[in-house]
Amino acid sequence: KRFGATTAVDALSFAVARGEILGLLGPNGAGKTTTLQLLLGLTTPTSGEARVFGLDVNQHRYAILQRVNFSSAYISLPTNLTAWENLHVFARLYGLRRPRPKVVALAERFGIGDLLDRVTGALSSGQLTRLNLCKAFLNDPEVLFLDEPTASLDPDIADTVRQTLRTEQRERGVTIVYTSHNM
Repeated sequence: KRFGATTAVDALSFAVARGEILGLLGPNGAGKTTTLQLLLGLTTPTSGEARVFGLDVNQHRYAILQRVNFSSAYISLPTNLTAWENLHVFARLYGLRRPRPKVVALAERFGIGDLLDRVTGALSSGQLTRLNLCKAFLNDPEVLFLDEPTASLDPDIADTVRQTLRTEQRERGVTIVYTSHNM
């Protein structure tokens, strides 16, 4: 992927087996986020192709997006809705018929169960990151793309989040593609 004269991703090729965790590690500007954007169909490759589940992302984006999810420390949710309302909207978009038990369980798992009634605009950056992670698990994705998922978290909370991700990976066999610039 090129942006004008800048090449963001060049000659990248990898495969991830079901249930694996793949880390894309590199400094800021190395192309990690651009790679995720290519895999989600949010940007079009300048050359080559992006494939998920063996399907070309540009030709089968809708089918792929039904089976994956994404979380980033840099994504904003509507600030005038409560955490519950934000998660409820996404749960309905993902087709959950009775979202409350799932939302509550995920919020508890990520340590924000007591924040569901708070307006999202009043949450700290670490709380917002965990809210985004809850959103990402609502549809039980087969593949989870995580862009710097612990960037805004305190070290102890970051460790808890990493343990939660490993538990989800082990228990459900979810495949995780995880970007970080932090060893």
